[in-house]
Amino acid sequence: MKARLPSSSSVLSLGLALALLSGCGSSSPSGNGVASKTPTQIVAAAKAAAAGAASAHVAGSIVEEGKPITLDMELVAGKGGKGRISLEGLSISIIRLNGAVYINGSTAFYRHVAGAAAAQLLQGKWLKATASSSNFASLASLTDLGKLIDTTLASHGKLAGAGTKTIAGQKAVGVTDVTQGGTLYVASTGSAYPIEIVKNGASGGKIVFNRWNKPVTLTAPANAINVNQLQSGH
Repeated sequence: MKARLPSSSSVLSLGLALALLSGCGSSSPSGNGVASKTPTQIVAAAKAAAAGAASAHVAGSIVEEGKPITLDMELVAGKGGKGRISLEGLSISIIRLNGAVYINGSTAFYRHVAGAAAAQLLQGKWLKATASSSNFASLASLTDLGKLIDTTLASHGKLAGAGTKTIAGQKAVGVTDVTQGGTLYVASTGSAYPIEIVKNGASGGKIVFNRWNKPVTLTAPANAINVNQLQSGH
Protein backbone atom coordinates (compact mmCIF):
# COMPACT_ATOMS: atom_id res chain seq x y z
CA MET A 1 0.00 0.00 0.00
CA LYS A 2 1.21 3.44 -0.82
CA ALA A 3 -0.39 5.71 1.76
CA ARG A 4 -0.61 8.88 -0.25
CA LEU A 5 -2.73 11.86 0.72
CA PRO A 6 -6.27 12.03 -0.62
CA SER A 7 -5.25 15.08 -2.61
CA SER A 8 -1.77 16.49 -2.22
CA SER A 9 -2.78 19.60 -4.15
CA SER A 10 -5.60 20.25 -1.69
CA VAL A 11 -3.23 19.88 1.27
CA LEU A 12 -0.75 22.26 -0.32
CA SER A 13 -3.61 24.63 -1.10
CA LEU A 14 -4.58 24.52 2.56
CA GLY A 15 -1.06 25.60 3.47
CA LEU A 16 -1.32 28.47 1.01
CA ALA A 17 -4.78 29.37 2.24
CA LEU A 18 -3.46 29.52 5.79
CA ALA A 19 -1.09 32.19 4.56
CA LEU A 20 -4.21 34.32 4.14
CA LEU A 21 -5.96 33.23 7.31
CA SER A 22 -4.82 33.42 10.96
CA GLY A 23 -5.59 33.49 14.69
CA CYS A 24 -6.12 34.75 18.70
CA GLY A 25 -4.31 36.03 21.79
CA SER A 26 -4.39 36.97 25.43
CA SER A 27 -5.94 40.13 26.78
CA SER A 28 -4.67 42.82 29.09
CA PRO A 29 -6.16 46.10 30.33
CA SER A 30 -3.22 48.09 28.94
CA GLY A 31 -2.66 48.81 25.25
CA ASN A 32 0.41 47.30 23.61
CA GLY A 33 0.98 50.11 21.10
CA VAL A 34 0.23 48.21 17.88
CA ALA A 35 -2.86 50.30 17.14
CA SER A 36 -0.61 53.29 16.43
CA LYS A 37 1.74 51.38 14.12
CA THR A 38 1.68 51.15 10.32
CA PRO A 39 0.06 48.07 8.75
CA THR A 40 3.48 46.60 7.95
CA GLN A 41 4.65 47.19 11.52
CA ILE A 42 1.48 45.59 12.91
CA VAL A 43 2.08 42.41 10.90
CA ALA A 44 5.73 42.38 12.03
CA ALA A 45 4.69 42.76 15.66
CA ALA A 46 2.17 39.92 15.34
CA LYS A 47 4.78 37.66 13.74
CA ALA A 48 7.30 38.40 16.50
CA ALA A 49 4.77 37.75 19.26
CA ALA A 50 3.52 34.51 17.70
CA ALA A 51 7.03 33.26 16.97
CA GLY A 52 7.86 33.57 20.66
CA ALA A 53 4.84 31.54 21.81
CA ALA A 54 5.25 28.08 23.32
CA SER A 55 1.94 26.73 22.00
CA ALA A 56 -1.28 27.70 20.27
CA HIS A 57 -4.65 26.33 19.23
CA VAL A 58 -5.63 26.71 15.56
CA ALA A 59 -9.16 26.10 14.34
CA GLY A 60 -11.44 27.10 11.52
CA SER A 61 -12.57 26.41 8.00
CA ILE A 62 -12.05 27.60 4.46
CA VAL A 63 -13.29 26.69 1.00
CA GLU A 64 -10.61 25.77 -1.51
CA GLU A 65 -11.57 25.13 -5.14
CA GLY A 66 -15.18 24.81 -4.04
CA LYS A 67 -14.35 22.15 -1.43
CA PRO A 68 -14.58 22.71 2.35
CA ILE A 69 -11.47 22.23 4.48
CA THR A 70 -11.62 22.31 8.26
CA LEU A 71 -8.98 21.92 10.94
CA ASP A 72 -8.71 21.91 14.72
CA MET A 73 -5.09 21.69 15.89
CA GLU A 74 -3.06 22.11 19.09
CA LEU A 75 0.55 23.00 18.30
CA VAL A 76 3.69 23.05 20.45
CA ALA A 77 6.70 25.04 19.30
CA GLY A 78 9.72 22.91 18.49
CA LYS A 79 7.93 19.68 19.37
CA GLY A 80 4.90 18.94 17.24
CA GLY A 81 1.15 19.00 17.46
CA LYS A 82 -2.10 17.10 17.30
CA GLY A 83 -5.58 17.57 15.99
CA ARG A 84 -8.06 16.79 13.27
CA ILE A 85 -8.28 17.81 9.63
CA SER A 86 -11.04 17.25 7.10
CA LEU A 87 -10.21 17.43 3.39
CA GLU A 88 -12.75 16.77 0.65
CA GLY A 89 -14.95 15.01 3.18
CA LEU A 90 -12.11 12.75 4.37
CA SER A 91 -11.48 13.08 8.11
CA ILE A 92 -7.96 12.59 9.51
CA SER A 93 -6.62 12.67 13.06
CA ILE A 94 -2.93 13.58 13.15
CA ILE A 95 -0.14 13.69 15.74
CA ARG A 96 3.46 14.77 15.12
CA LEU A 97 6.05 14.03 17.79
CA ASN A 98 9.82 13.43 17.83
CA GLY A 99 10.21 13.47 14.06
CA ALA A 100 7.36 11.05 13.40
CA VAL A 101 3.86 11.73 12.12
CA TYR A 102 0.89 9.53 13.01
CA ILE A 103 -2.28 9.43 10.94
CA ASN A 104 -5.63 7.91 11.94
CA GLY A 105 -8.01 8.22 9.04
CA SER A 106 -11.71 7.66 8.69
CA THR A 107 -12.86 4.57 6.83
CA ALA A 108 -13.41 6.75 3.76
CA PHE A 109 -9.83 8.06 4.00
CA TYR A 110 -8.32 4.57 4.25
CA ARG A 111 -10.53 3.37 1.40
CA HIS A 112 -9.23 6.25 -0.73
CA VAL A 113 -5.53 5.65 -0.06
CA ALA A 114 -5.51 1.87 0.33
CA GLY A 115 -8.64 0.36 -1.21
CA ALA A 116 -11.71 -1.24 0.31
CA ALA A 117 -10.06 -4.42 1.59
CA ALA A 118 -7.21 -2.60 3.32
CA ALA A 119 -9.63 -0.02 4.74
CA GLN A 120 -11.37 -2.79 6.70
CA LEU A 121 -8.05 -3.89 8.20
CA LEU A 122 -6.90 -0.34 8.96
CA GLN A 123 -10.15 0.93 10.43
CA GLY A 124 -9.45 2.53 13.80
CA LYS A 125 -5.69 2.04 13.48
CA TRP A 126 -2.88 4.60 13.36
CA LEU A 127 -0.31 4.78 10.57
CA LYS A 128 3.23 6.01 11.30
CA ALA A 129 5.77 7.68 9.00
CA THR A 130 8.66 10.08 9.34
CA ALA A 131 7.53 13.71 9.35
CA SER A 132 9.68 14.31 6.24
CA SER A 133 8.09 11.41 4.35
CA SER A 134 6.83 12.44 0.93
CA ASN A 135 3.55 10.71 1.76
CA PHE A 136 2.69 12.85 4.78
CA ALA A 137 5.06 15.87 4.72
CA SER A 138 2.33 18.31 3.68
CA LEU A 139 0.07 17.24 6.53
CA ALA A 140 2.98 17.18 8.99
CA SER A 141 3.80 20.80 8.13
CA LEU A 142 0.40 21.81 9.53
CA THR A 143 1.55 20.61 12.96
CA ASP A 144 4.67 22.79 13.00
CA LEU A 145 3.85 26.00 14.89
CA GLY A 146 6.97 27.84 13.73
CA LYS A 147 6.48 27.04 10.04
CA LEU A 148 2.77 27.78 10.23
CA ILE A 149 3.39 31.19 11.79
CA ASP A 150 6.08 32.02 9.22
CA THR A 151 3.79 31.01 6.36
CA THR A 152 0.75 32.73 7.80
CA LEU A 153 2.35 36.10 8.40
CA ALA A 154 5.01 36.23 5.69
CA SER A 155 2.86 35.97 2.59
CA HIS A 156 0.88 39.09 1.82
CA GLY A 157 0.44 41.81 -0.77
CA LYS A 158 -0.24 45.52 -0.31
CA LEU A 159 -1.46 46.26 3.22
CA ALA A 160 -3.94 48.83 4.51
CA GLY A 161 -5.33 49.64 7.94
CA ALA A 162 -8.75 48.16 8.75
CA GLY A 163 -9.63 49.97 11.98
CA THR A 164 -10.29 48.44 15.39
CA LYS A 165 -12.87 46.02 16.75
CA THR A 166 -13.44 43.65 19.65
CA ILE A 167 -13.30 39.92 18.91
CA ALA A 168 -14.37 37.45 21.60
CA GLY A 169 -13.74 40.12 24.22
CA GLN A 170 -10.27 40.94 22.87
CA LYS A 171 -9.55 44.42 21.54
CA ALA A 172 -7.88 44.19 18.15
CA VAL A 173 -6.59 46.24 15.25
CA GLY A 174 -7.09 45.09 11.67
CA VAL A 175 -4.84 45.00 8.62
CA THR A 176 -6.30 44.20 5.21
CA ASP A 177 -4.35 42.57 2.40
CA VAL A 178 -5.79 44.57 -0.50
CA THR A 179 -3.88 42.48 -3.06
CA GLN A 180 -4.83 38.95 -2.04
CA GLY A 181 -7.86 39.67 0.12
CA GLY A 182 -8.38 38.89 3.79
CA THR A 183 -8.13 40.92 6.98
CA LEU A 184 -5.78 40.07 9.82
CA TYR A 185 -6.77 41.14 13.34
CA VAL A 186 -4.03 41.52 15.94
CA ALA A 187 -4.50 41.90 19.69
CA SER A 188 -4.06 45.53 20.70
CA THR A 189 -3.73 44.73 24.41
CA GLY A 190 -1.38 42.24 26.01
CA SER A 191 0.90 40.38 23.63
CA ALA A 192 0.35 41.32 19.98
CA TYR A 193 -0.81 37.85 18.96
CA PRO A 194 -2.84 37.35 15.78
CA ILE A 195 -6.52 36.87 16.60
CA GLU A 196 -8.01 35.91 13.25
CA ILE A 197 -8.01 36.57 9.56
CA VAL A 198 -11.30 36.57 7.71
CA LYS A 199 -11.37 36.17 3.94
CA ASN A 200 -14.52 36.64 1.89
CA GLY A 201 -15.48 35.21 -1.46
CA ALA A 202 -15.69 31.74 -2.98
CA SER A 203 -12.45 30.61 -1.30
CA GLY A 204 -13.12 32.51 1.90
CA GLY A 205 -13.45 31.43 5.50
CA LYS A 206 -11.99 32.10 8.90
CA ILE A 207 -9.26 30.52 10.98
CA VAL A 208 -8.50 31.61 14.53
CA PHE A 209 -5.50 31.16 16.77
CA ASN A 210 -6.13 31.12 20.52
CA ARG A 211 -5.08 29.43 23.77
CA TRP A 212 -1.56 30.81 23.34
CA ASN A 213 0.99 29.22 25.73
CA LYS A 214 -1.55 26.81 27.24
CA PRO A 215 -0.21 23.35 28.18
CA VAL A 216 -0.54 20.73 25.43
CA THR A 217 0.22 17.03 25.98
CA LEU A 218 1.54 15.07 23.00
CA THR A 219 1.64 11.26 23.20
CA ALA A 220 2.57 8.82 20.45
CA PRO A 221 -0.25 6.35 19.72
CA ALA A 222 0.41 2.77 20.79
CA ASN A 223 0.73 0.01 18.19
CA ALA A 224 0.93 2.37 15.21
CA ILE A 225 1.53 0.63 11.87
CA ASN A 226 4.70 1.73 10.07
CA VAL A 227 3.86 2.83 6.53
CA ASN A 228 7.16 1.43 5.24
CA GLN A 229 6.19 -2.03 6.47
CA LEU A 230 2.92 -1.81 4.56
CA GLN A 231 4.70 -0.73 1.40
CA SER A 232 7.31 -3.47 1.73
CA GLY A 233 4.53 -6.01 1.89
CA HIS A 234 3.75 -5.37 -1.77
